[in-house]
Amino acid sequence: MPDLLLELFSEEIPARMQAQAADALKKLVTDALVERGLLYEGAKAFVTPRRLALAVHGLPGRQADQREEKKGPRVGAPEQAVAGFLKAAGLASLDQATIQSDPKKGDFYVAVVEKPGRATTEVVAEIVPDIIRKFPWPKSMRWGSGTLRWVRPLHSIVATFGAEGDEPEVVHFSVDGIEASNVTRGHRFMAPEPFTVKRLDDWMAKLEAAKVVADRDRRKEIILNDAKDLALAAGLELVEDEGLLDEVCGLVEWPVVLMGSFEARFLDIPDEVIRATIRANQKCFVLKDPKTGRLANRFILISNLVASDGGKAIVAGNERVIRARLSDAKFFWDTDRLNGLASRMPKFQSITFHEKLGSQAERIERIVRLAKDLAPKVGAPVALVEEAALVAKADLLTEVVGEFPELQGLMGRYYAQGENLSPEVAAACEEHYKPQGPNDRVPTAPVSVAVALADKIDTLVGFWAIDEKPTGSKDPYALRRAALGVIRIVLENGLRLGLREALVEAYLYILRFMQHDDIIVFLNQKDGGFASIFSKYAELEDVKIDFDLSREVAVCRDPKERDTFNLAILTYNRSGSFGAGYEQLRTLPAPEKLALDLLAFFADRLKVYLRDRGARHDLVDAVFALEGQDDLLLVVRRVEALAAFLATEDGKNLLAGYRRAVNILRIEEKKDGRAFAGPTVAALLKEPAEEHLAAAIDDVKARVSKAVAAEDFEAAMTALSDLRQPVDAFFDAVTVNDADPALRENRLKLLDEIRAATRGIADFDRIEG
Repeated sequence: MPDLLLELFSEEIPARMQAQAADALKKLVTDALVERGLLYEGAKAFVTPRRLALAVHGLPGRQADQREEKKGPRVGAPEQAVAGFLKAAGLASLDQATIQSDPKKGDFYVAVVEKPGRATTEVVAEIVPDIIRKFPWPKSMRWGSGTLRWVRPLHSIVATFGAEGDEPEVVHFSVDGIEASNVTRGHRFMAPEPFTVKRLDDWMAKLEAAKVVADRDRRKEIILNDAKDLALAAGLELVEDEGLLDEVCGLVEWPVVLMGSFEARFLDIPDEVIRATIRANQKCFVLKDPKTGRLANRFILISNLVASDGGKAIVAGNERVIRARLSDAKFFWDTDRLNGLASRMPKFQSITFHEKLGSQAERIERIVRLAKDLAPKVGAPVALVEEAALVAKADLLTEVVGEFPELQGLMGRYYAQGENLSPEVAAACEEHYKPQGPNDRVPTAPVSVAVALADKIDTLVGFWAIDEKPTGSKDPYALRRAALGVIRIVLENGLRLGLREALVEAYLYILRFMQHDDIIVFLNQKDGGFASIFSKYAELEDVKIDFDLSREVAVCRDPKERDTFNLAILTYNRSGSFGAGYEQLRTLPAPEKLALDLLAFFADRLKVYLRDRGARHDLVDAVFALEGQDDLLLVVRRVEALAAFLATEDGKNLLAGYRRAVNILRIEEKKDGRAFAGPTVAALLKEPAEEHLAAAIDDVKARVSKAVAAEDFEAAMTALSDLRQPVDAFFDAVTVNDADPALRENRLKLLDEIRAATRGIADFDRIEG
């Protein structure tokens, strides 16, 4: 069957757009062909810096003929209906229609429309120009007097179609004056003359001869293998970099691997800085000395041509640029080390973290306070935690991080080590940012853990307080990543941490830093105090105000809003009295409300985390629904125990019995318009089965409570399994809706006791399946 070859030849396509463009071309063309009934056997896209191409294999030579019957009006229908039918069917008269009979509807007209299939070349000539004009480039441009928008000026189009062994046909069409043909060009410098191509194999062979490797994966393989061989010959190892490999592959059509060097004096700079400098400025790979484990003063560059001098001039040019950039990096490194981390801290006062959350200095002080609170809970020395939290962000103001932001944290570690700070503090400078993704490592050193948790919790609580929460796919402040980071730190370190308390404390610190000299923020809900003083001001008649000298802030509570605080401005003078001015600025959530809302967010993130590890999300919901579940480690242990229990026959049957009980309760509660809540009246337990069930519930509730208190969730599940037989026996022997209203009510309360017994473990209403 025939094959289609399409090539769009242009000026250089940015490397970052190439892979996506190849995928888009393949999808757009193949989808359009299939939509028109042209099925194919296979397709492959190709991309180089100057060409975007597609080969589609096994296409038919033409579309299949189509035969369609269009049903018309009944025989004898009004002329208007008949005329509409003829027009829609493309018939000149009723003589061209046939008459069919239907036993129920009678005789009616039918038009048989036969549409011959078009040649595949015609279809391609129709769809490709439209795809080119509407191609989804992230950025595009117009040039000259044309109207076409393309990523870079488009020079030529190759479009051929034909079977193996036949001379392929040129698919004739034009786009903005560019006529499709079978002519292309090779390498810009080494083979610029035009040549003709036939089909895919001919195209690839002639491009290879014209110094173009069309296959992106093969170019990557050439670069990687040649770079490794060149490094090995020099007794060194290539530091592989997949991102850089993708980028340089998109910069060359004929990769030539060369090696350059730089002065050994630059090896005083940290390896990461050298690598970032060489990578960012010259797109070159660095080499490692296997004897020392440090970088060597060599680098690998990828040229786009075979130079007549063997690449000496190209290498010399790259060495010159790299030498200059490394000189800058060494200057930054040396300058940064002259000034200690602590000396940089005052500059943070003039740097805004967020307009509603204060300066960076205020945020750092919040992190210090919160980290000190967390230190005993994670087994970290408070003094070291305080020191680490204070300097952890200092490297953001260094010259190196200003030049290479991706090195933040790491450079803090180097500078801390250079100042002979303790190893724990130096490690925390780097590790408090971690984990930054699902595959990033989690800090395990207690000091690092305390600072990392404080940093992430402050971020989450702060943006929750000002209602900057993630919405849909938008998460500009990476709050989902921060929450997942907290979860991973807690779980992978086996930490027992009450999140609710930590969230409330973080919020109180944030509220405190929201105040200025004349801004009063409420931090508690005490009555009395200064309320009587302010009652004389008409503006404050509906507001309760308290002044807590220990916190040095005034507290305002709006009685109309149970779950919010009002941020207000009151004129305040240093003598301790307040003036008459009052202005409400904005409403803030109450601490408990914010903590509960954030815990629900953590529950969602925990579901994602556990789902990736095979756990059921509904069990996370069921456990989190219980009041006070903010210890993530215990939540996971309880979920694991619950999952194991529900996988047993006892678990499955108990869940079925629970649902039966709850369904009956809901129906009867809706019917009566009231709830039936236990406990039951012992004197009204008439049947042995209900007496047995009541006794079993009391026993199970006590055992579950004791086991949960001891954090022995397996024992709690074992206790719960003992309810299975009494529940089954109850439904077999007892009629819940007895004619005696007192017995009916007591038995409905007994069903509620079943629900109460399971609530010691989880909310079974939320369990699916």
